[in-house]
Parts: sequence; C-alpha cells; structure tokens
Amino acid sequence: MTDIEYLEKYLDKSKLDEGLKKLEKGYPVQYIVGNVDFFGNIIKVNKNVLIPRFETELLVDKTINYIKEKFKNEIKILDIGTGSGCIAIALKKKINALVNAVDISIEALEVAKENASLNNTEINFFQSDIFSNVNGKYDVIISNPPYISYDEQIDDIVKNNEPHTALYANNEGLEFYEKILENADKHINVPGLIAFEIGQNQGKKIKALAKKYFPNSIISIEKDLTGKDRYVFLWRE
Repeated sequence: MTDIEYLEKYLDKSKLDEGLKKLEKGYPVQYIVGNVDFFGNIIKVNKNVLIPRFETELLVDKTINYIKEKFKNEIKILDIGTGSGCIAIALKKKINALVNAVDISIEALEVAKENASLNNTEINFFQSDIFSNVNGKYDVIISNPPYISYDEQIDDIVKNNEPHTALYANNEGLEFYEKILENADKHINVPGLIAFEIGQNQGKKIKALAKKYFPNSIISIEKDLTGKDRYVFLWRE
C-alpha cells in the first residue's frame, strides 16, 4: 500500500487535502493519520513518540513465545523506553502479567497512557531514566531503546520528524544496552528474561556486553523477517 492509498483508507475525507499537502512536505503518513495498527491494537502516534514498526511486532511475538515456554504463573514485566506504549500494551493483552513501563519523556508517557486507555489495558506508567525510579525485580525486562549511532545515515523522513531521543545513542548506538545490562542484576529475577530489539550490525557487540554482565546466562541473537540480526534474548537461570 502506498502512502497516498494509506491516507485515502485511514484519514477522514474532510482532512484528505490537508493530509496530502503534509505528505508532500515529507511528513510521515502515520503521524498524519494519527495512529497505527500494532499487533492488532490501534496505537496513537504523534511527534513525541517513535512510529512502531513491524520489527518491533516480531520482538513482541518472540517474547510472548519465550514467556509461554518459560513461565507458568503470573509474571512481572518491565518495558524500558516505552514510547507510545505499544510493547507494553501488546504484552499485557497476551500474557498474564503485571506490566510496568517507563520512559524519560513525560510527553511520550502521556501518549502511552492514552493508548493504554484506548486499548482497555491496565499498565503502570512512570517516568524513569532507565532504572532511576524503578524498584523491585521483574521476570521479564524488555526494551527497544535508541540504538542509532549519531554518525549513521538514516532516511530524512525519520531524521526530520521522529524524536531524536528515541532514535540516537552514544557509543556506536550501544549506550542504552550497556546501561540496562550494567544495572539489570538488581532488577531481574532468577530465572528471568531480558529481550532487546537491536540494530542489524550490533548483535555480536551486545552479546559480548550481555556476557560481561551475565556470564552464566544463555544468550541468543535472532533475526527479523528480512534475515537481519534484530533481537537479543538473555535467559538468566
């Protein structure tokens, strides 16, 4: 489906002319429509949150499969850098779990809370710089953090519209993975699962970081639907 067809299908006809003008100016079609379908849920999006992508749907799907295989009872899940809340909402709908979700951005959290309400899900959202305001331990920690290096070339439509705090990270894009892994020991149960979405060239480096902080864990790098390394899963026994 082209962007114009997408607008014609999902945008109110009274707003179509205005939407087409925004499209011509390089505005993302998802922001023009104002929402996206993510894992069967309608997720509101605007300039304060990253547009959910199909790679992240597969992160959710894979994580659900791991949870169903590894856990039998109600679990606790922490979503770090929740943005629109799409991951937390999808997991809450599919898994018997208490779900907490954090973000450093107050504006993003406002969107996430609205999305949780729209999708009839009960999630605890609160502001936190990774673990700064997080207490207690979780069975699952999941994150799709900023992972684009500042010198990496990305499409103008992404660079010019989506929030840079949700896109870019220092240390070749590895900054937030290391911060999470460095401090996760105090917040992950035994057994426990850590699930990441990653950049396609970061798998080996993130696996090395994971081994550094969790040397006795089982770590796997998994691919997206295009065959690119896109996920790291760490199982702590």
